[in-house]
Amino acid sequence: MISKYRTEWTARSGVTILEVLVVLAIVALLAGVAGPRLLGYLDRARSETAELQIAQIKNALQLFYIDLGRYPTAAEGLGVLMEPPVGEPVWSGPYLESVEALTDPWGRDYVFTESSDGSVPQVSSFGRDGTRGGTGQDADIGV
Repeated sequence: MISKYRTEWTARSGVTILEVLVVLAIVALLAGVAGPRLLGYLDRARSETAELQIAQIKNALQLFYIDLGRYPTAAEGLGVLMEPPVGEPVWSGPYLESVEALTDPWGRDYVFTESSDGSVPQVSSFGRDGTRGGTGQDADIGV
């Protein structure tokens, strides 16, 4: 059965270039308005993720301290939360779920600074730019 509403396509049946340009202009305007806002949300989410990961690493450091009676040394670094140090039979790790937890949201390792007085070591990230200092999304986290 052939439908009586069947449309015949001809060379004049399509859209004009002007209609295509209008649609592209509208899409470009929407992307220009929404794009920067979405990128701002992404940067803020990365900073908040780094703060949460640093808190998780500090909790893992406390568990390490409970088991071994000391914090990791600068030579051991944060990797000791995942792999046992040589000659430590009381190590009960791994203290984190995965090695990726030792990497900040920008793909760099967290900075571990051993305390000189035996107190809790410092864990930080240099933020989006990866250098010490900065403001906004480039600010250091956990310092």
